[in-house]
Amino acid sequence: FPAQGVKIVLFRPRGSFISLRRLLAAGLLFTDTRNPSIESNMQASDRFNINSQLEHLQAKYVGTGHADLTRFEWAVNIQRDSYASYVGHYPMLAYFAIAENESIGRERYNFMQKMLAPCGLPPERDDD
Repeated sequence: FPAQGVKIVLFRPRGSFISLRRLLAAGLLFTDTRNPSIESNMQASDRFNINSQLEHLQAKYVGTGHADLTRFEWAVNIQRDSYASYVGHYPMLAYFAIAENESIGRERYNFMQKMLAPCGLPPERDDD
């Protein structure tokens, strides 16, 4: 486990980051130690418990990523999630429509089109 003062961040579906401390506080991760704070000395079983819970959360929610996620795929997930949020929240959609001097329907259409390839074409993979 990292030294005191070092933060671990996890990707959340909404595009923001969350630390292990906030997951523990929210009750999403549990430890078996008497003192559940991050700074306490954790045993190997506690680390395994937290890692298995993190793997479960990452398998349950698509946007949390995985070990083999590339930088491009991560960026695509962030962009698509942002566009989906803009389309799904009418006040944000209206704000963008006013800012770009377009109709709300046109902005919705533009965001839906941008969701197809938000970061351009994927980079070529090296098959090493």
